[in-house]
Amino acid sequence: MTEENKKKPNPIDIHVGSRIRLRRNMLGMSQEKLGENLGITFQQIQKYEKGTNRVGASRLQAIASILSVPVAFFFEDAPGQEAGAGNRGFAEDASMAFAIEFCGSPEGLQLNRAFVKIPDVKVRRRIIDLVKSLSPDDAE
Repeated sequence: MTEENKKKPNPIDIHVGSRIRLRRNMLGMSQEKLGENLGITFQQIQKYEKGTNRVGASRLQAIASILSVPVAFFFEDAPGQEAGAGNRGFAEDASMAFAIEFCGSPEGLQLNRAFVKIPDVKVRRRIIDLVKSLSPDDAE
């Protein structure tokens, strides 16, 4: 392994870390709280989420348990997976990646949490129409 490769995180480690961050954010859990549950610092959680530190198997199992997901969740849509695994086309893969990225963002999480609390279906539909009208690209 060259010196250059040692400094660059593995794409799978980056993906697993981003999935940890996504699920943690979906639950509204802080890095500090996850770290406390694991007996490690929030800085270590940051390194896992960035992919700079690799998550060991037993630690990943513990994270999955704390975040209430199967270990396989962290590998869904990982780079290098067979395209035929879900029989999705390229456009659907790009769309799914965008949706996952958006839902993992602070704005996406806030919007999602507030939106699902709106009980009236008609109001939710009007909000969708409003957002579409405000966006520069009205593509569906």
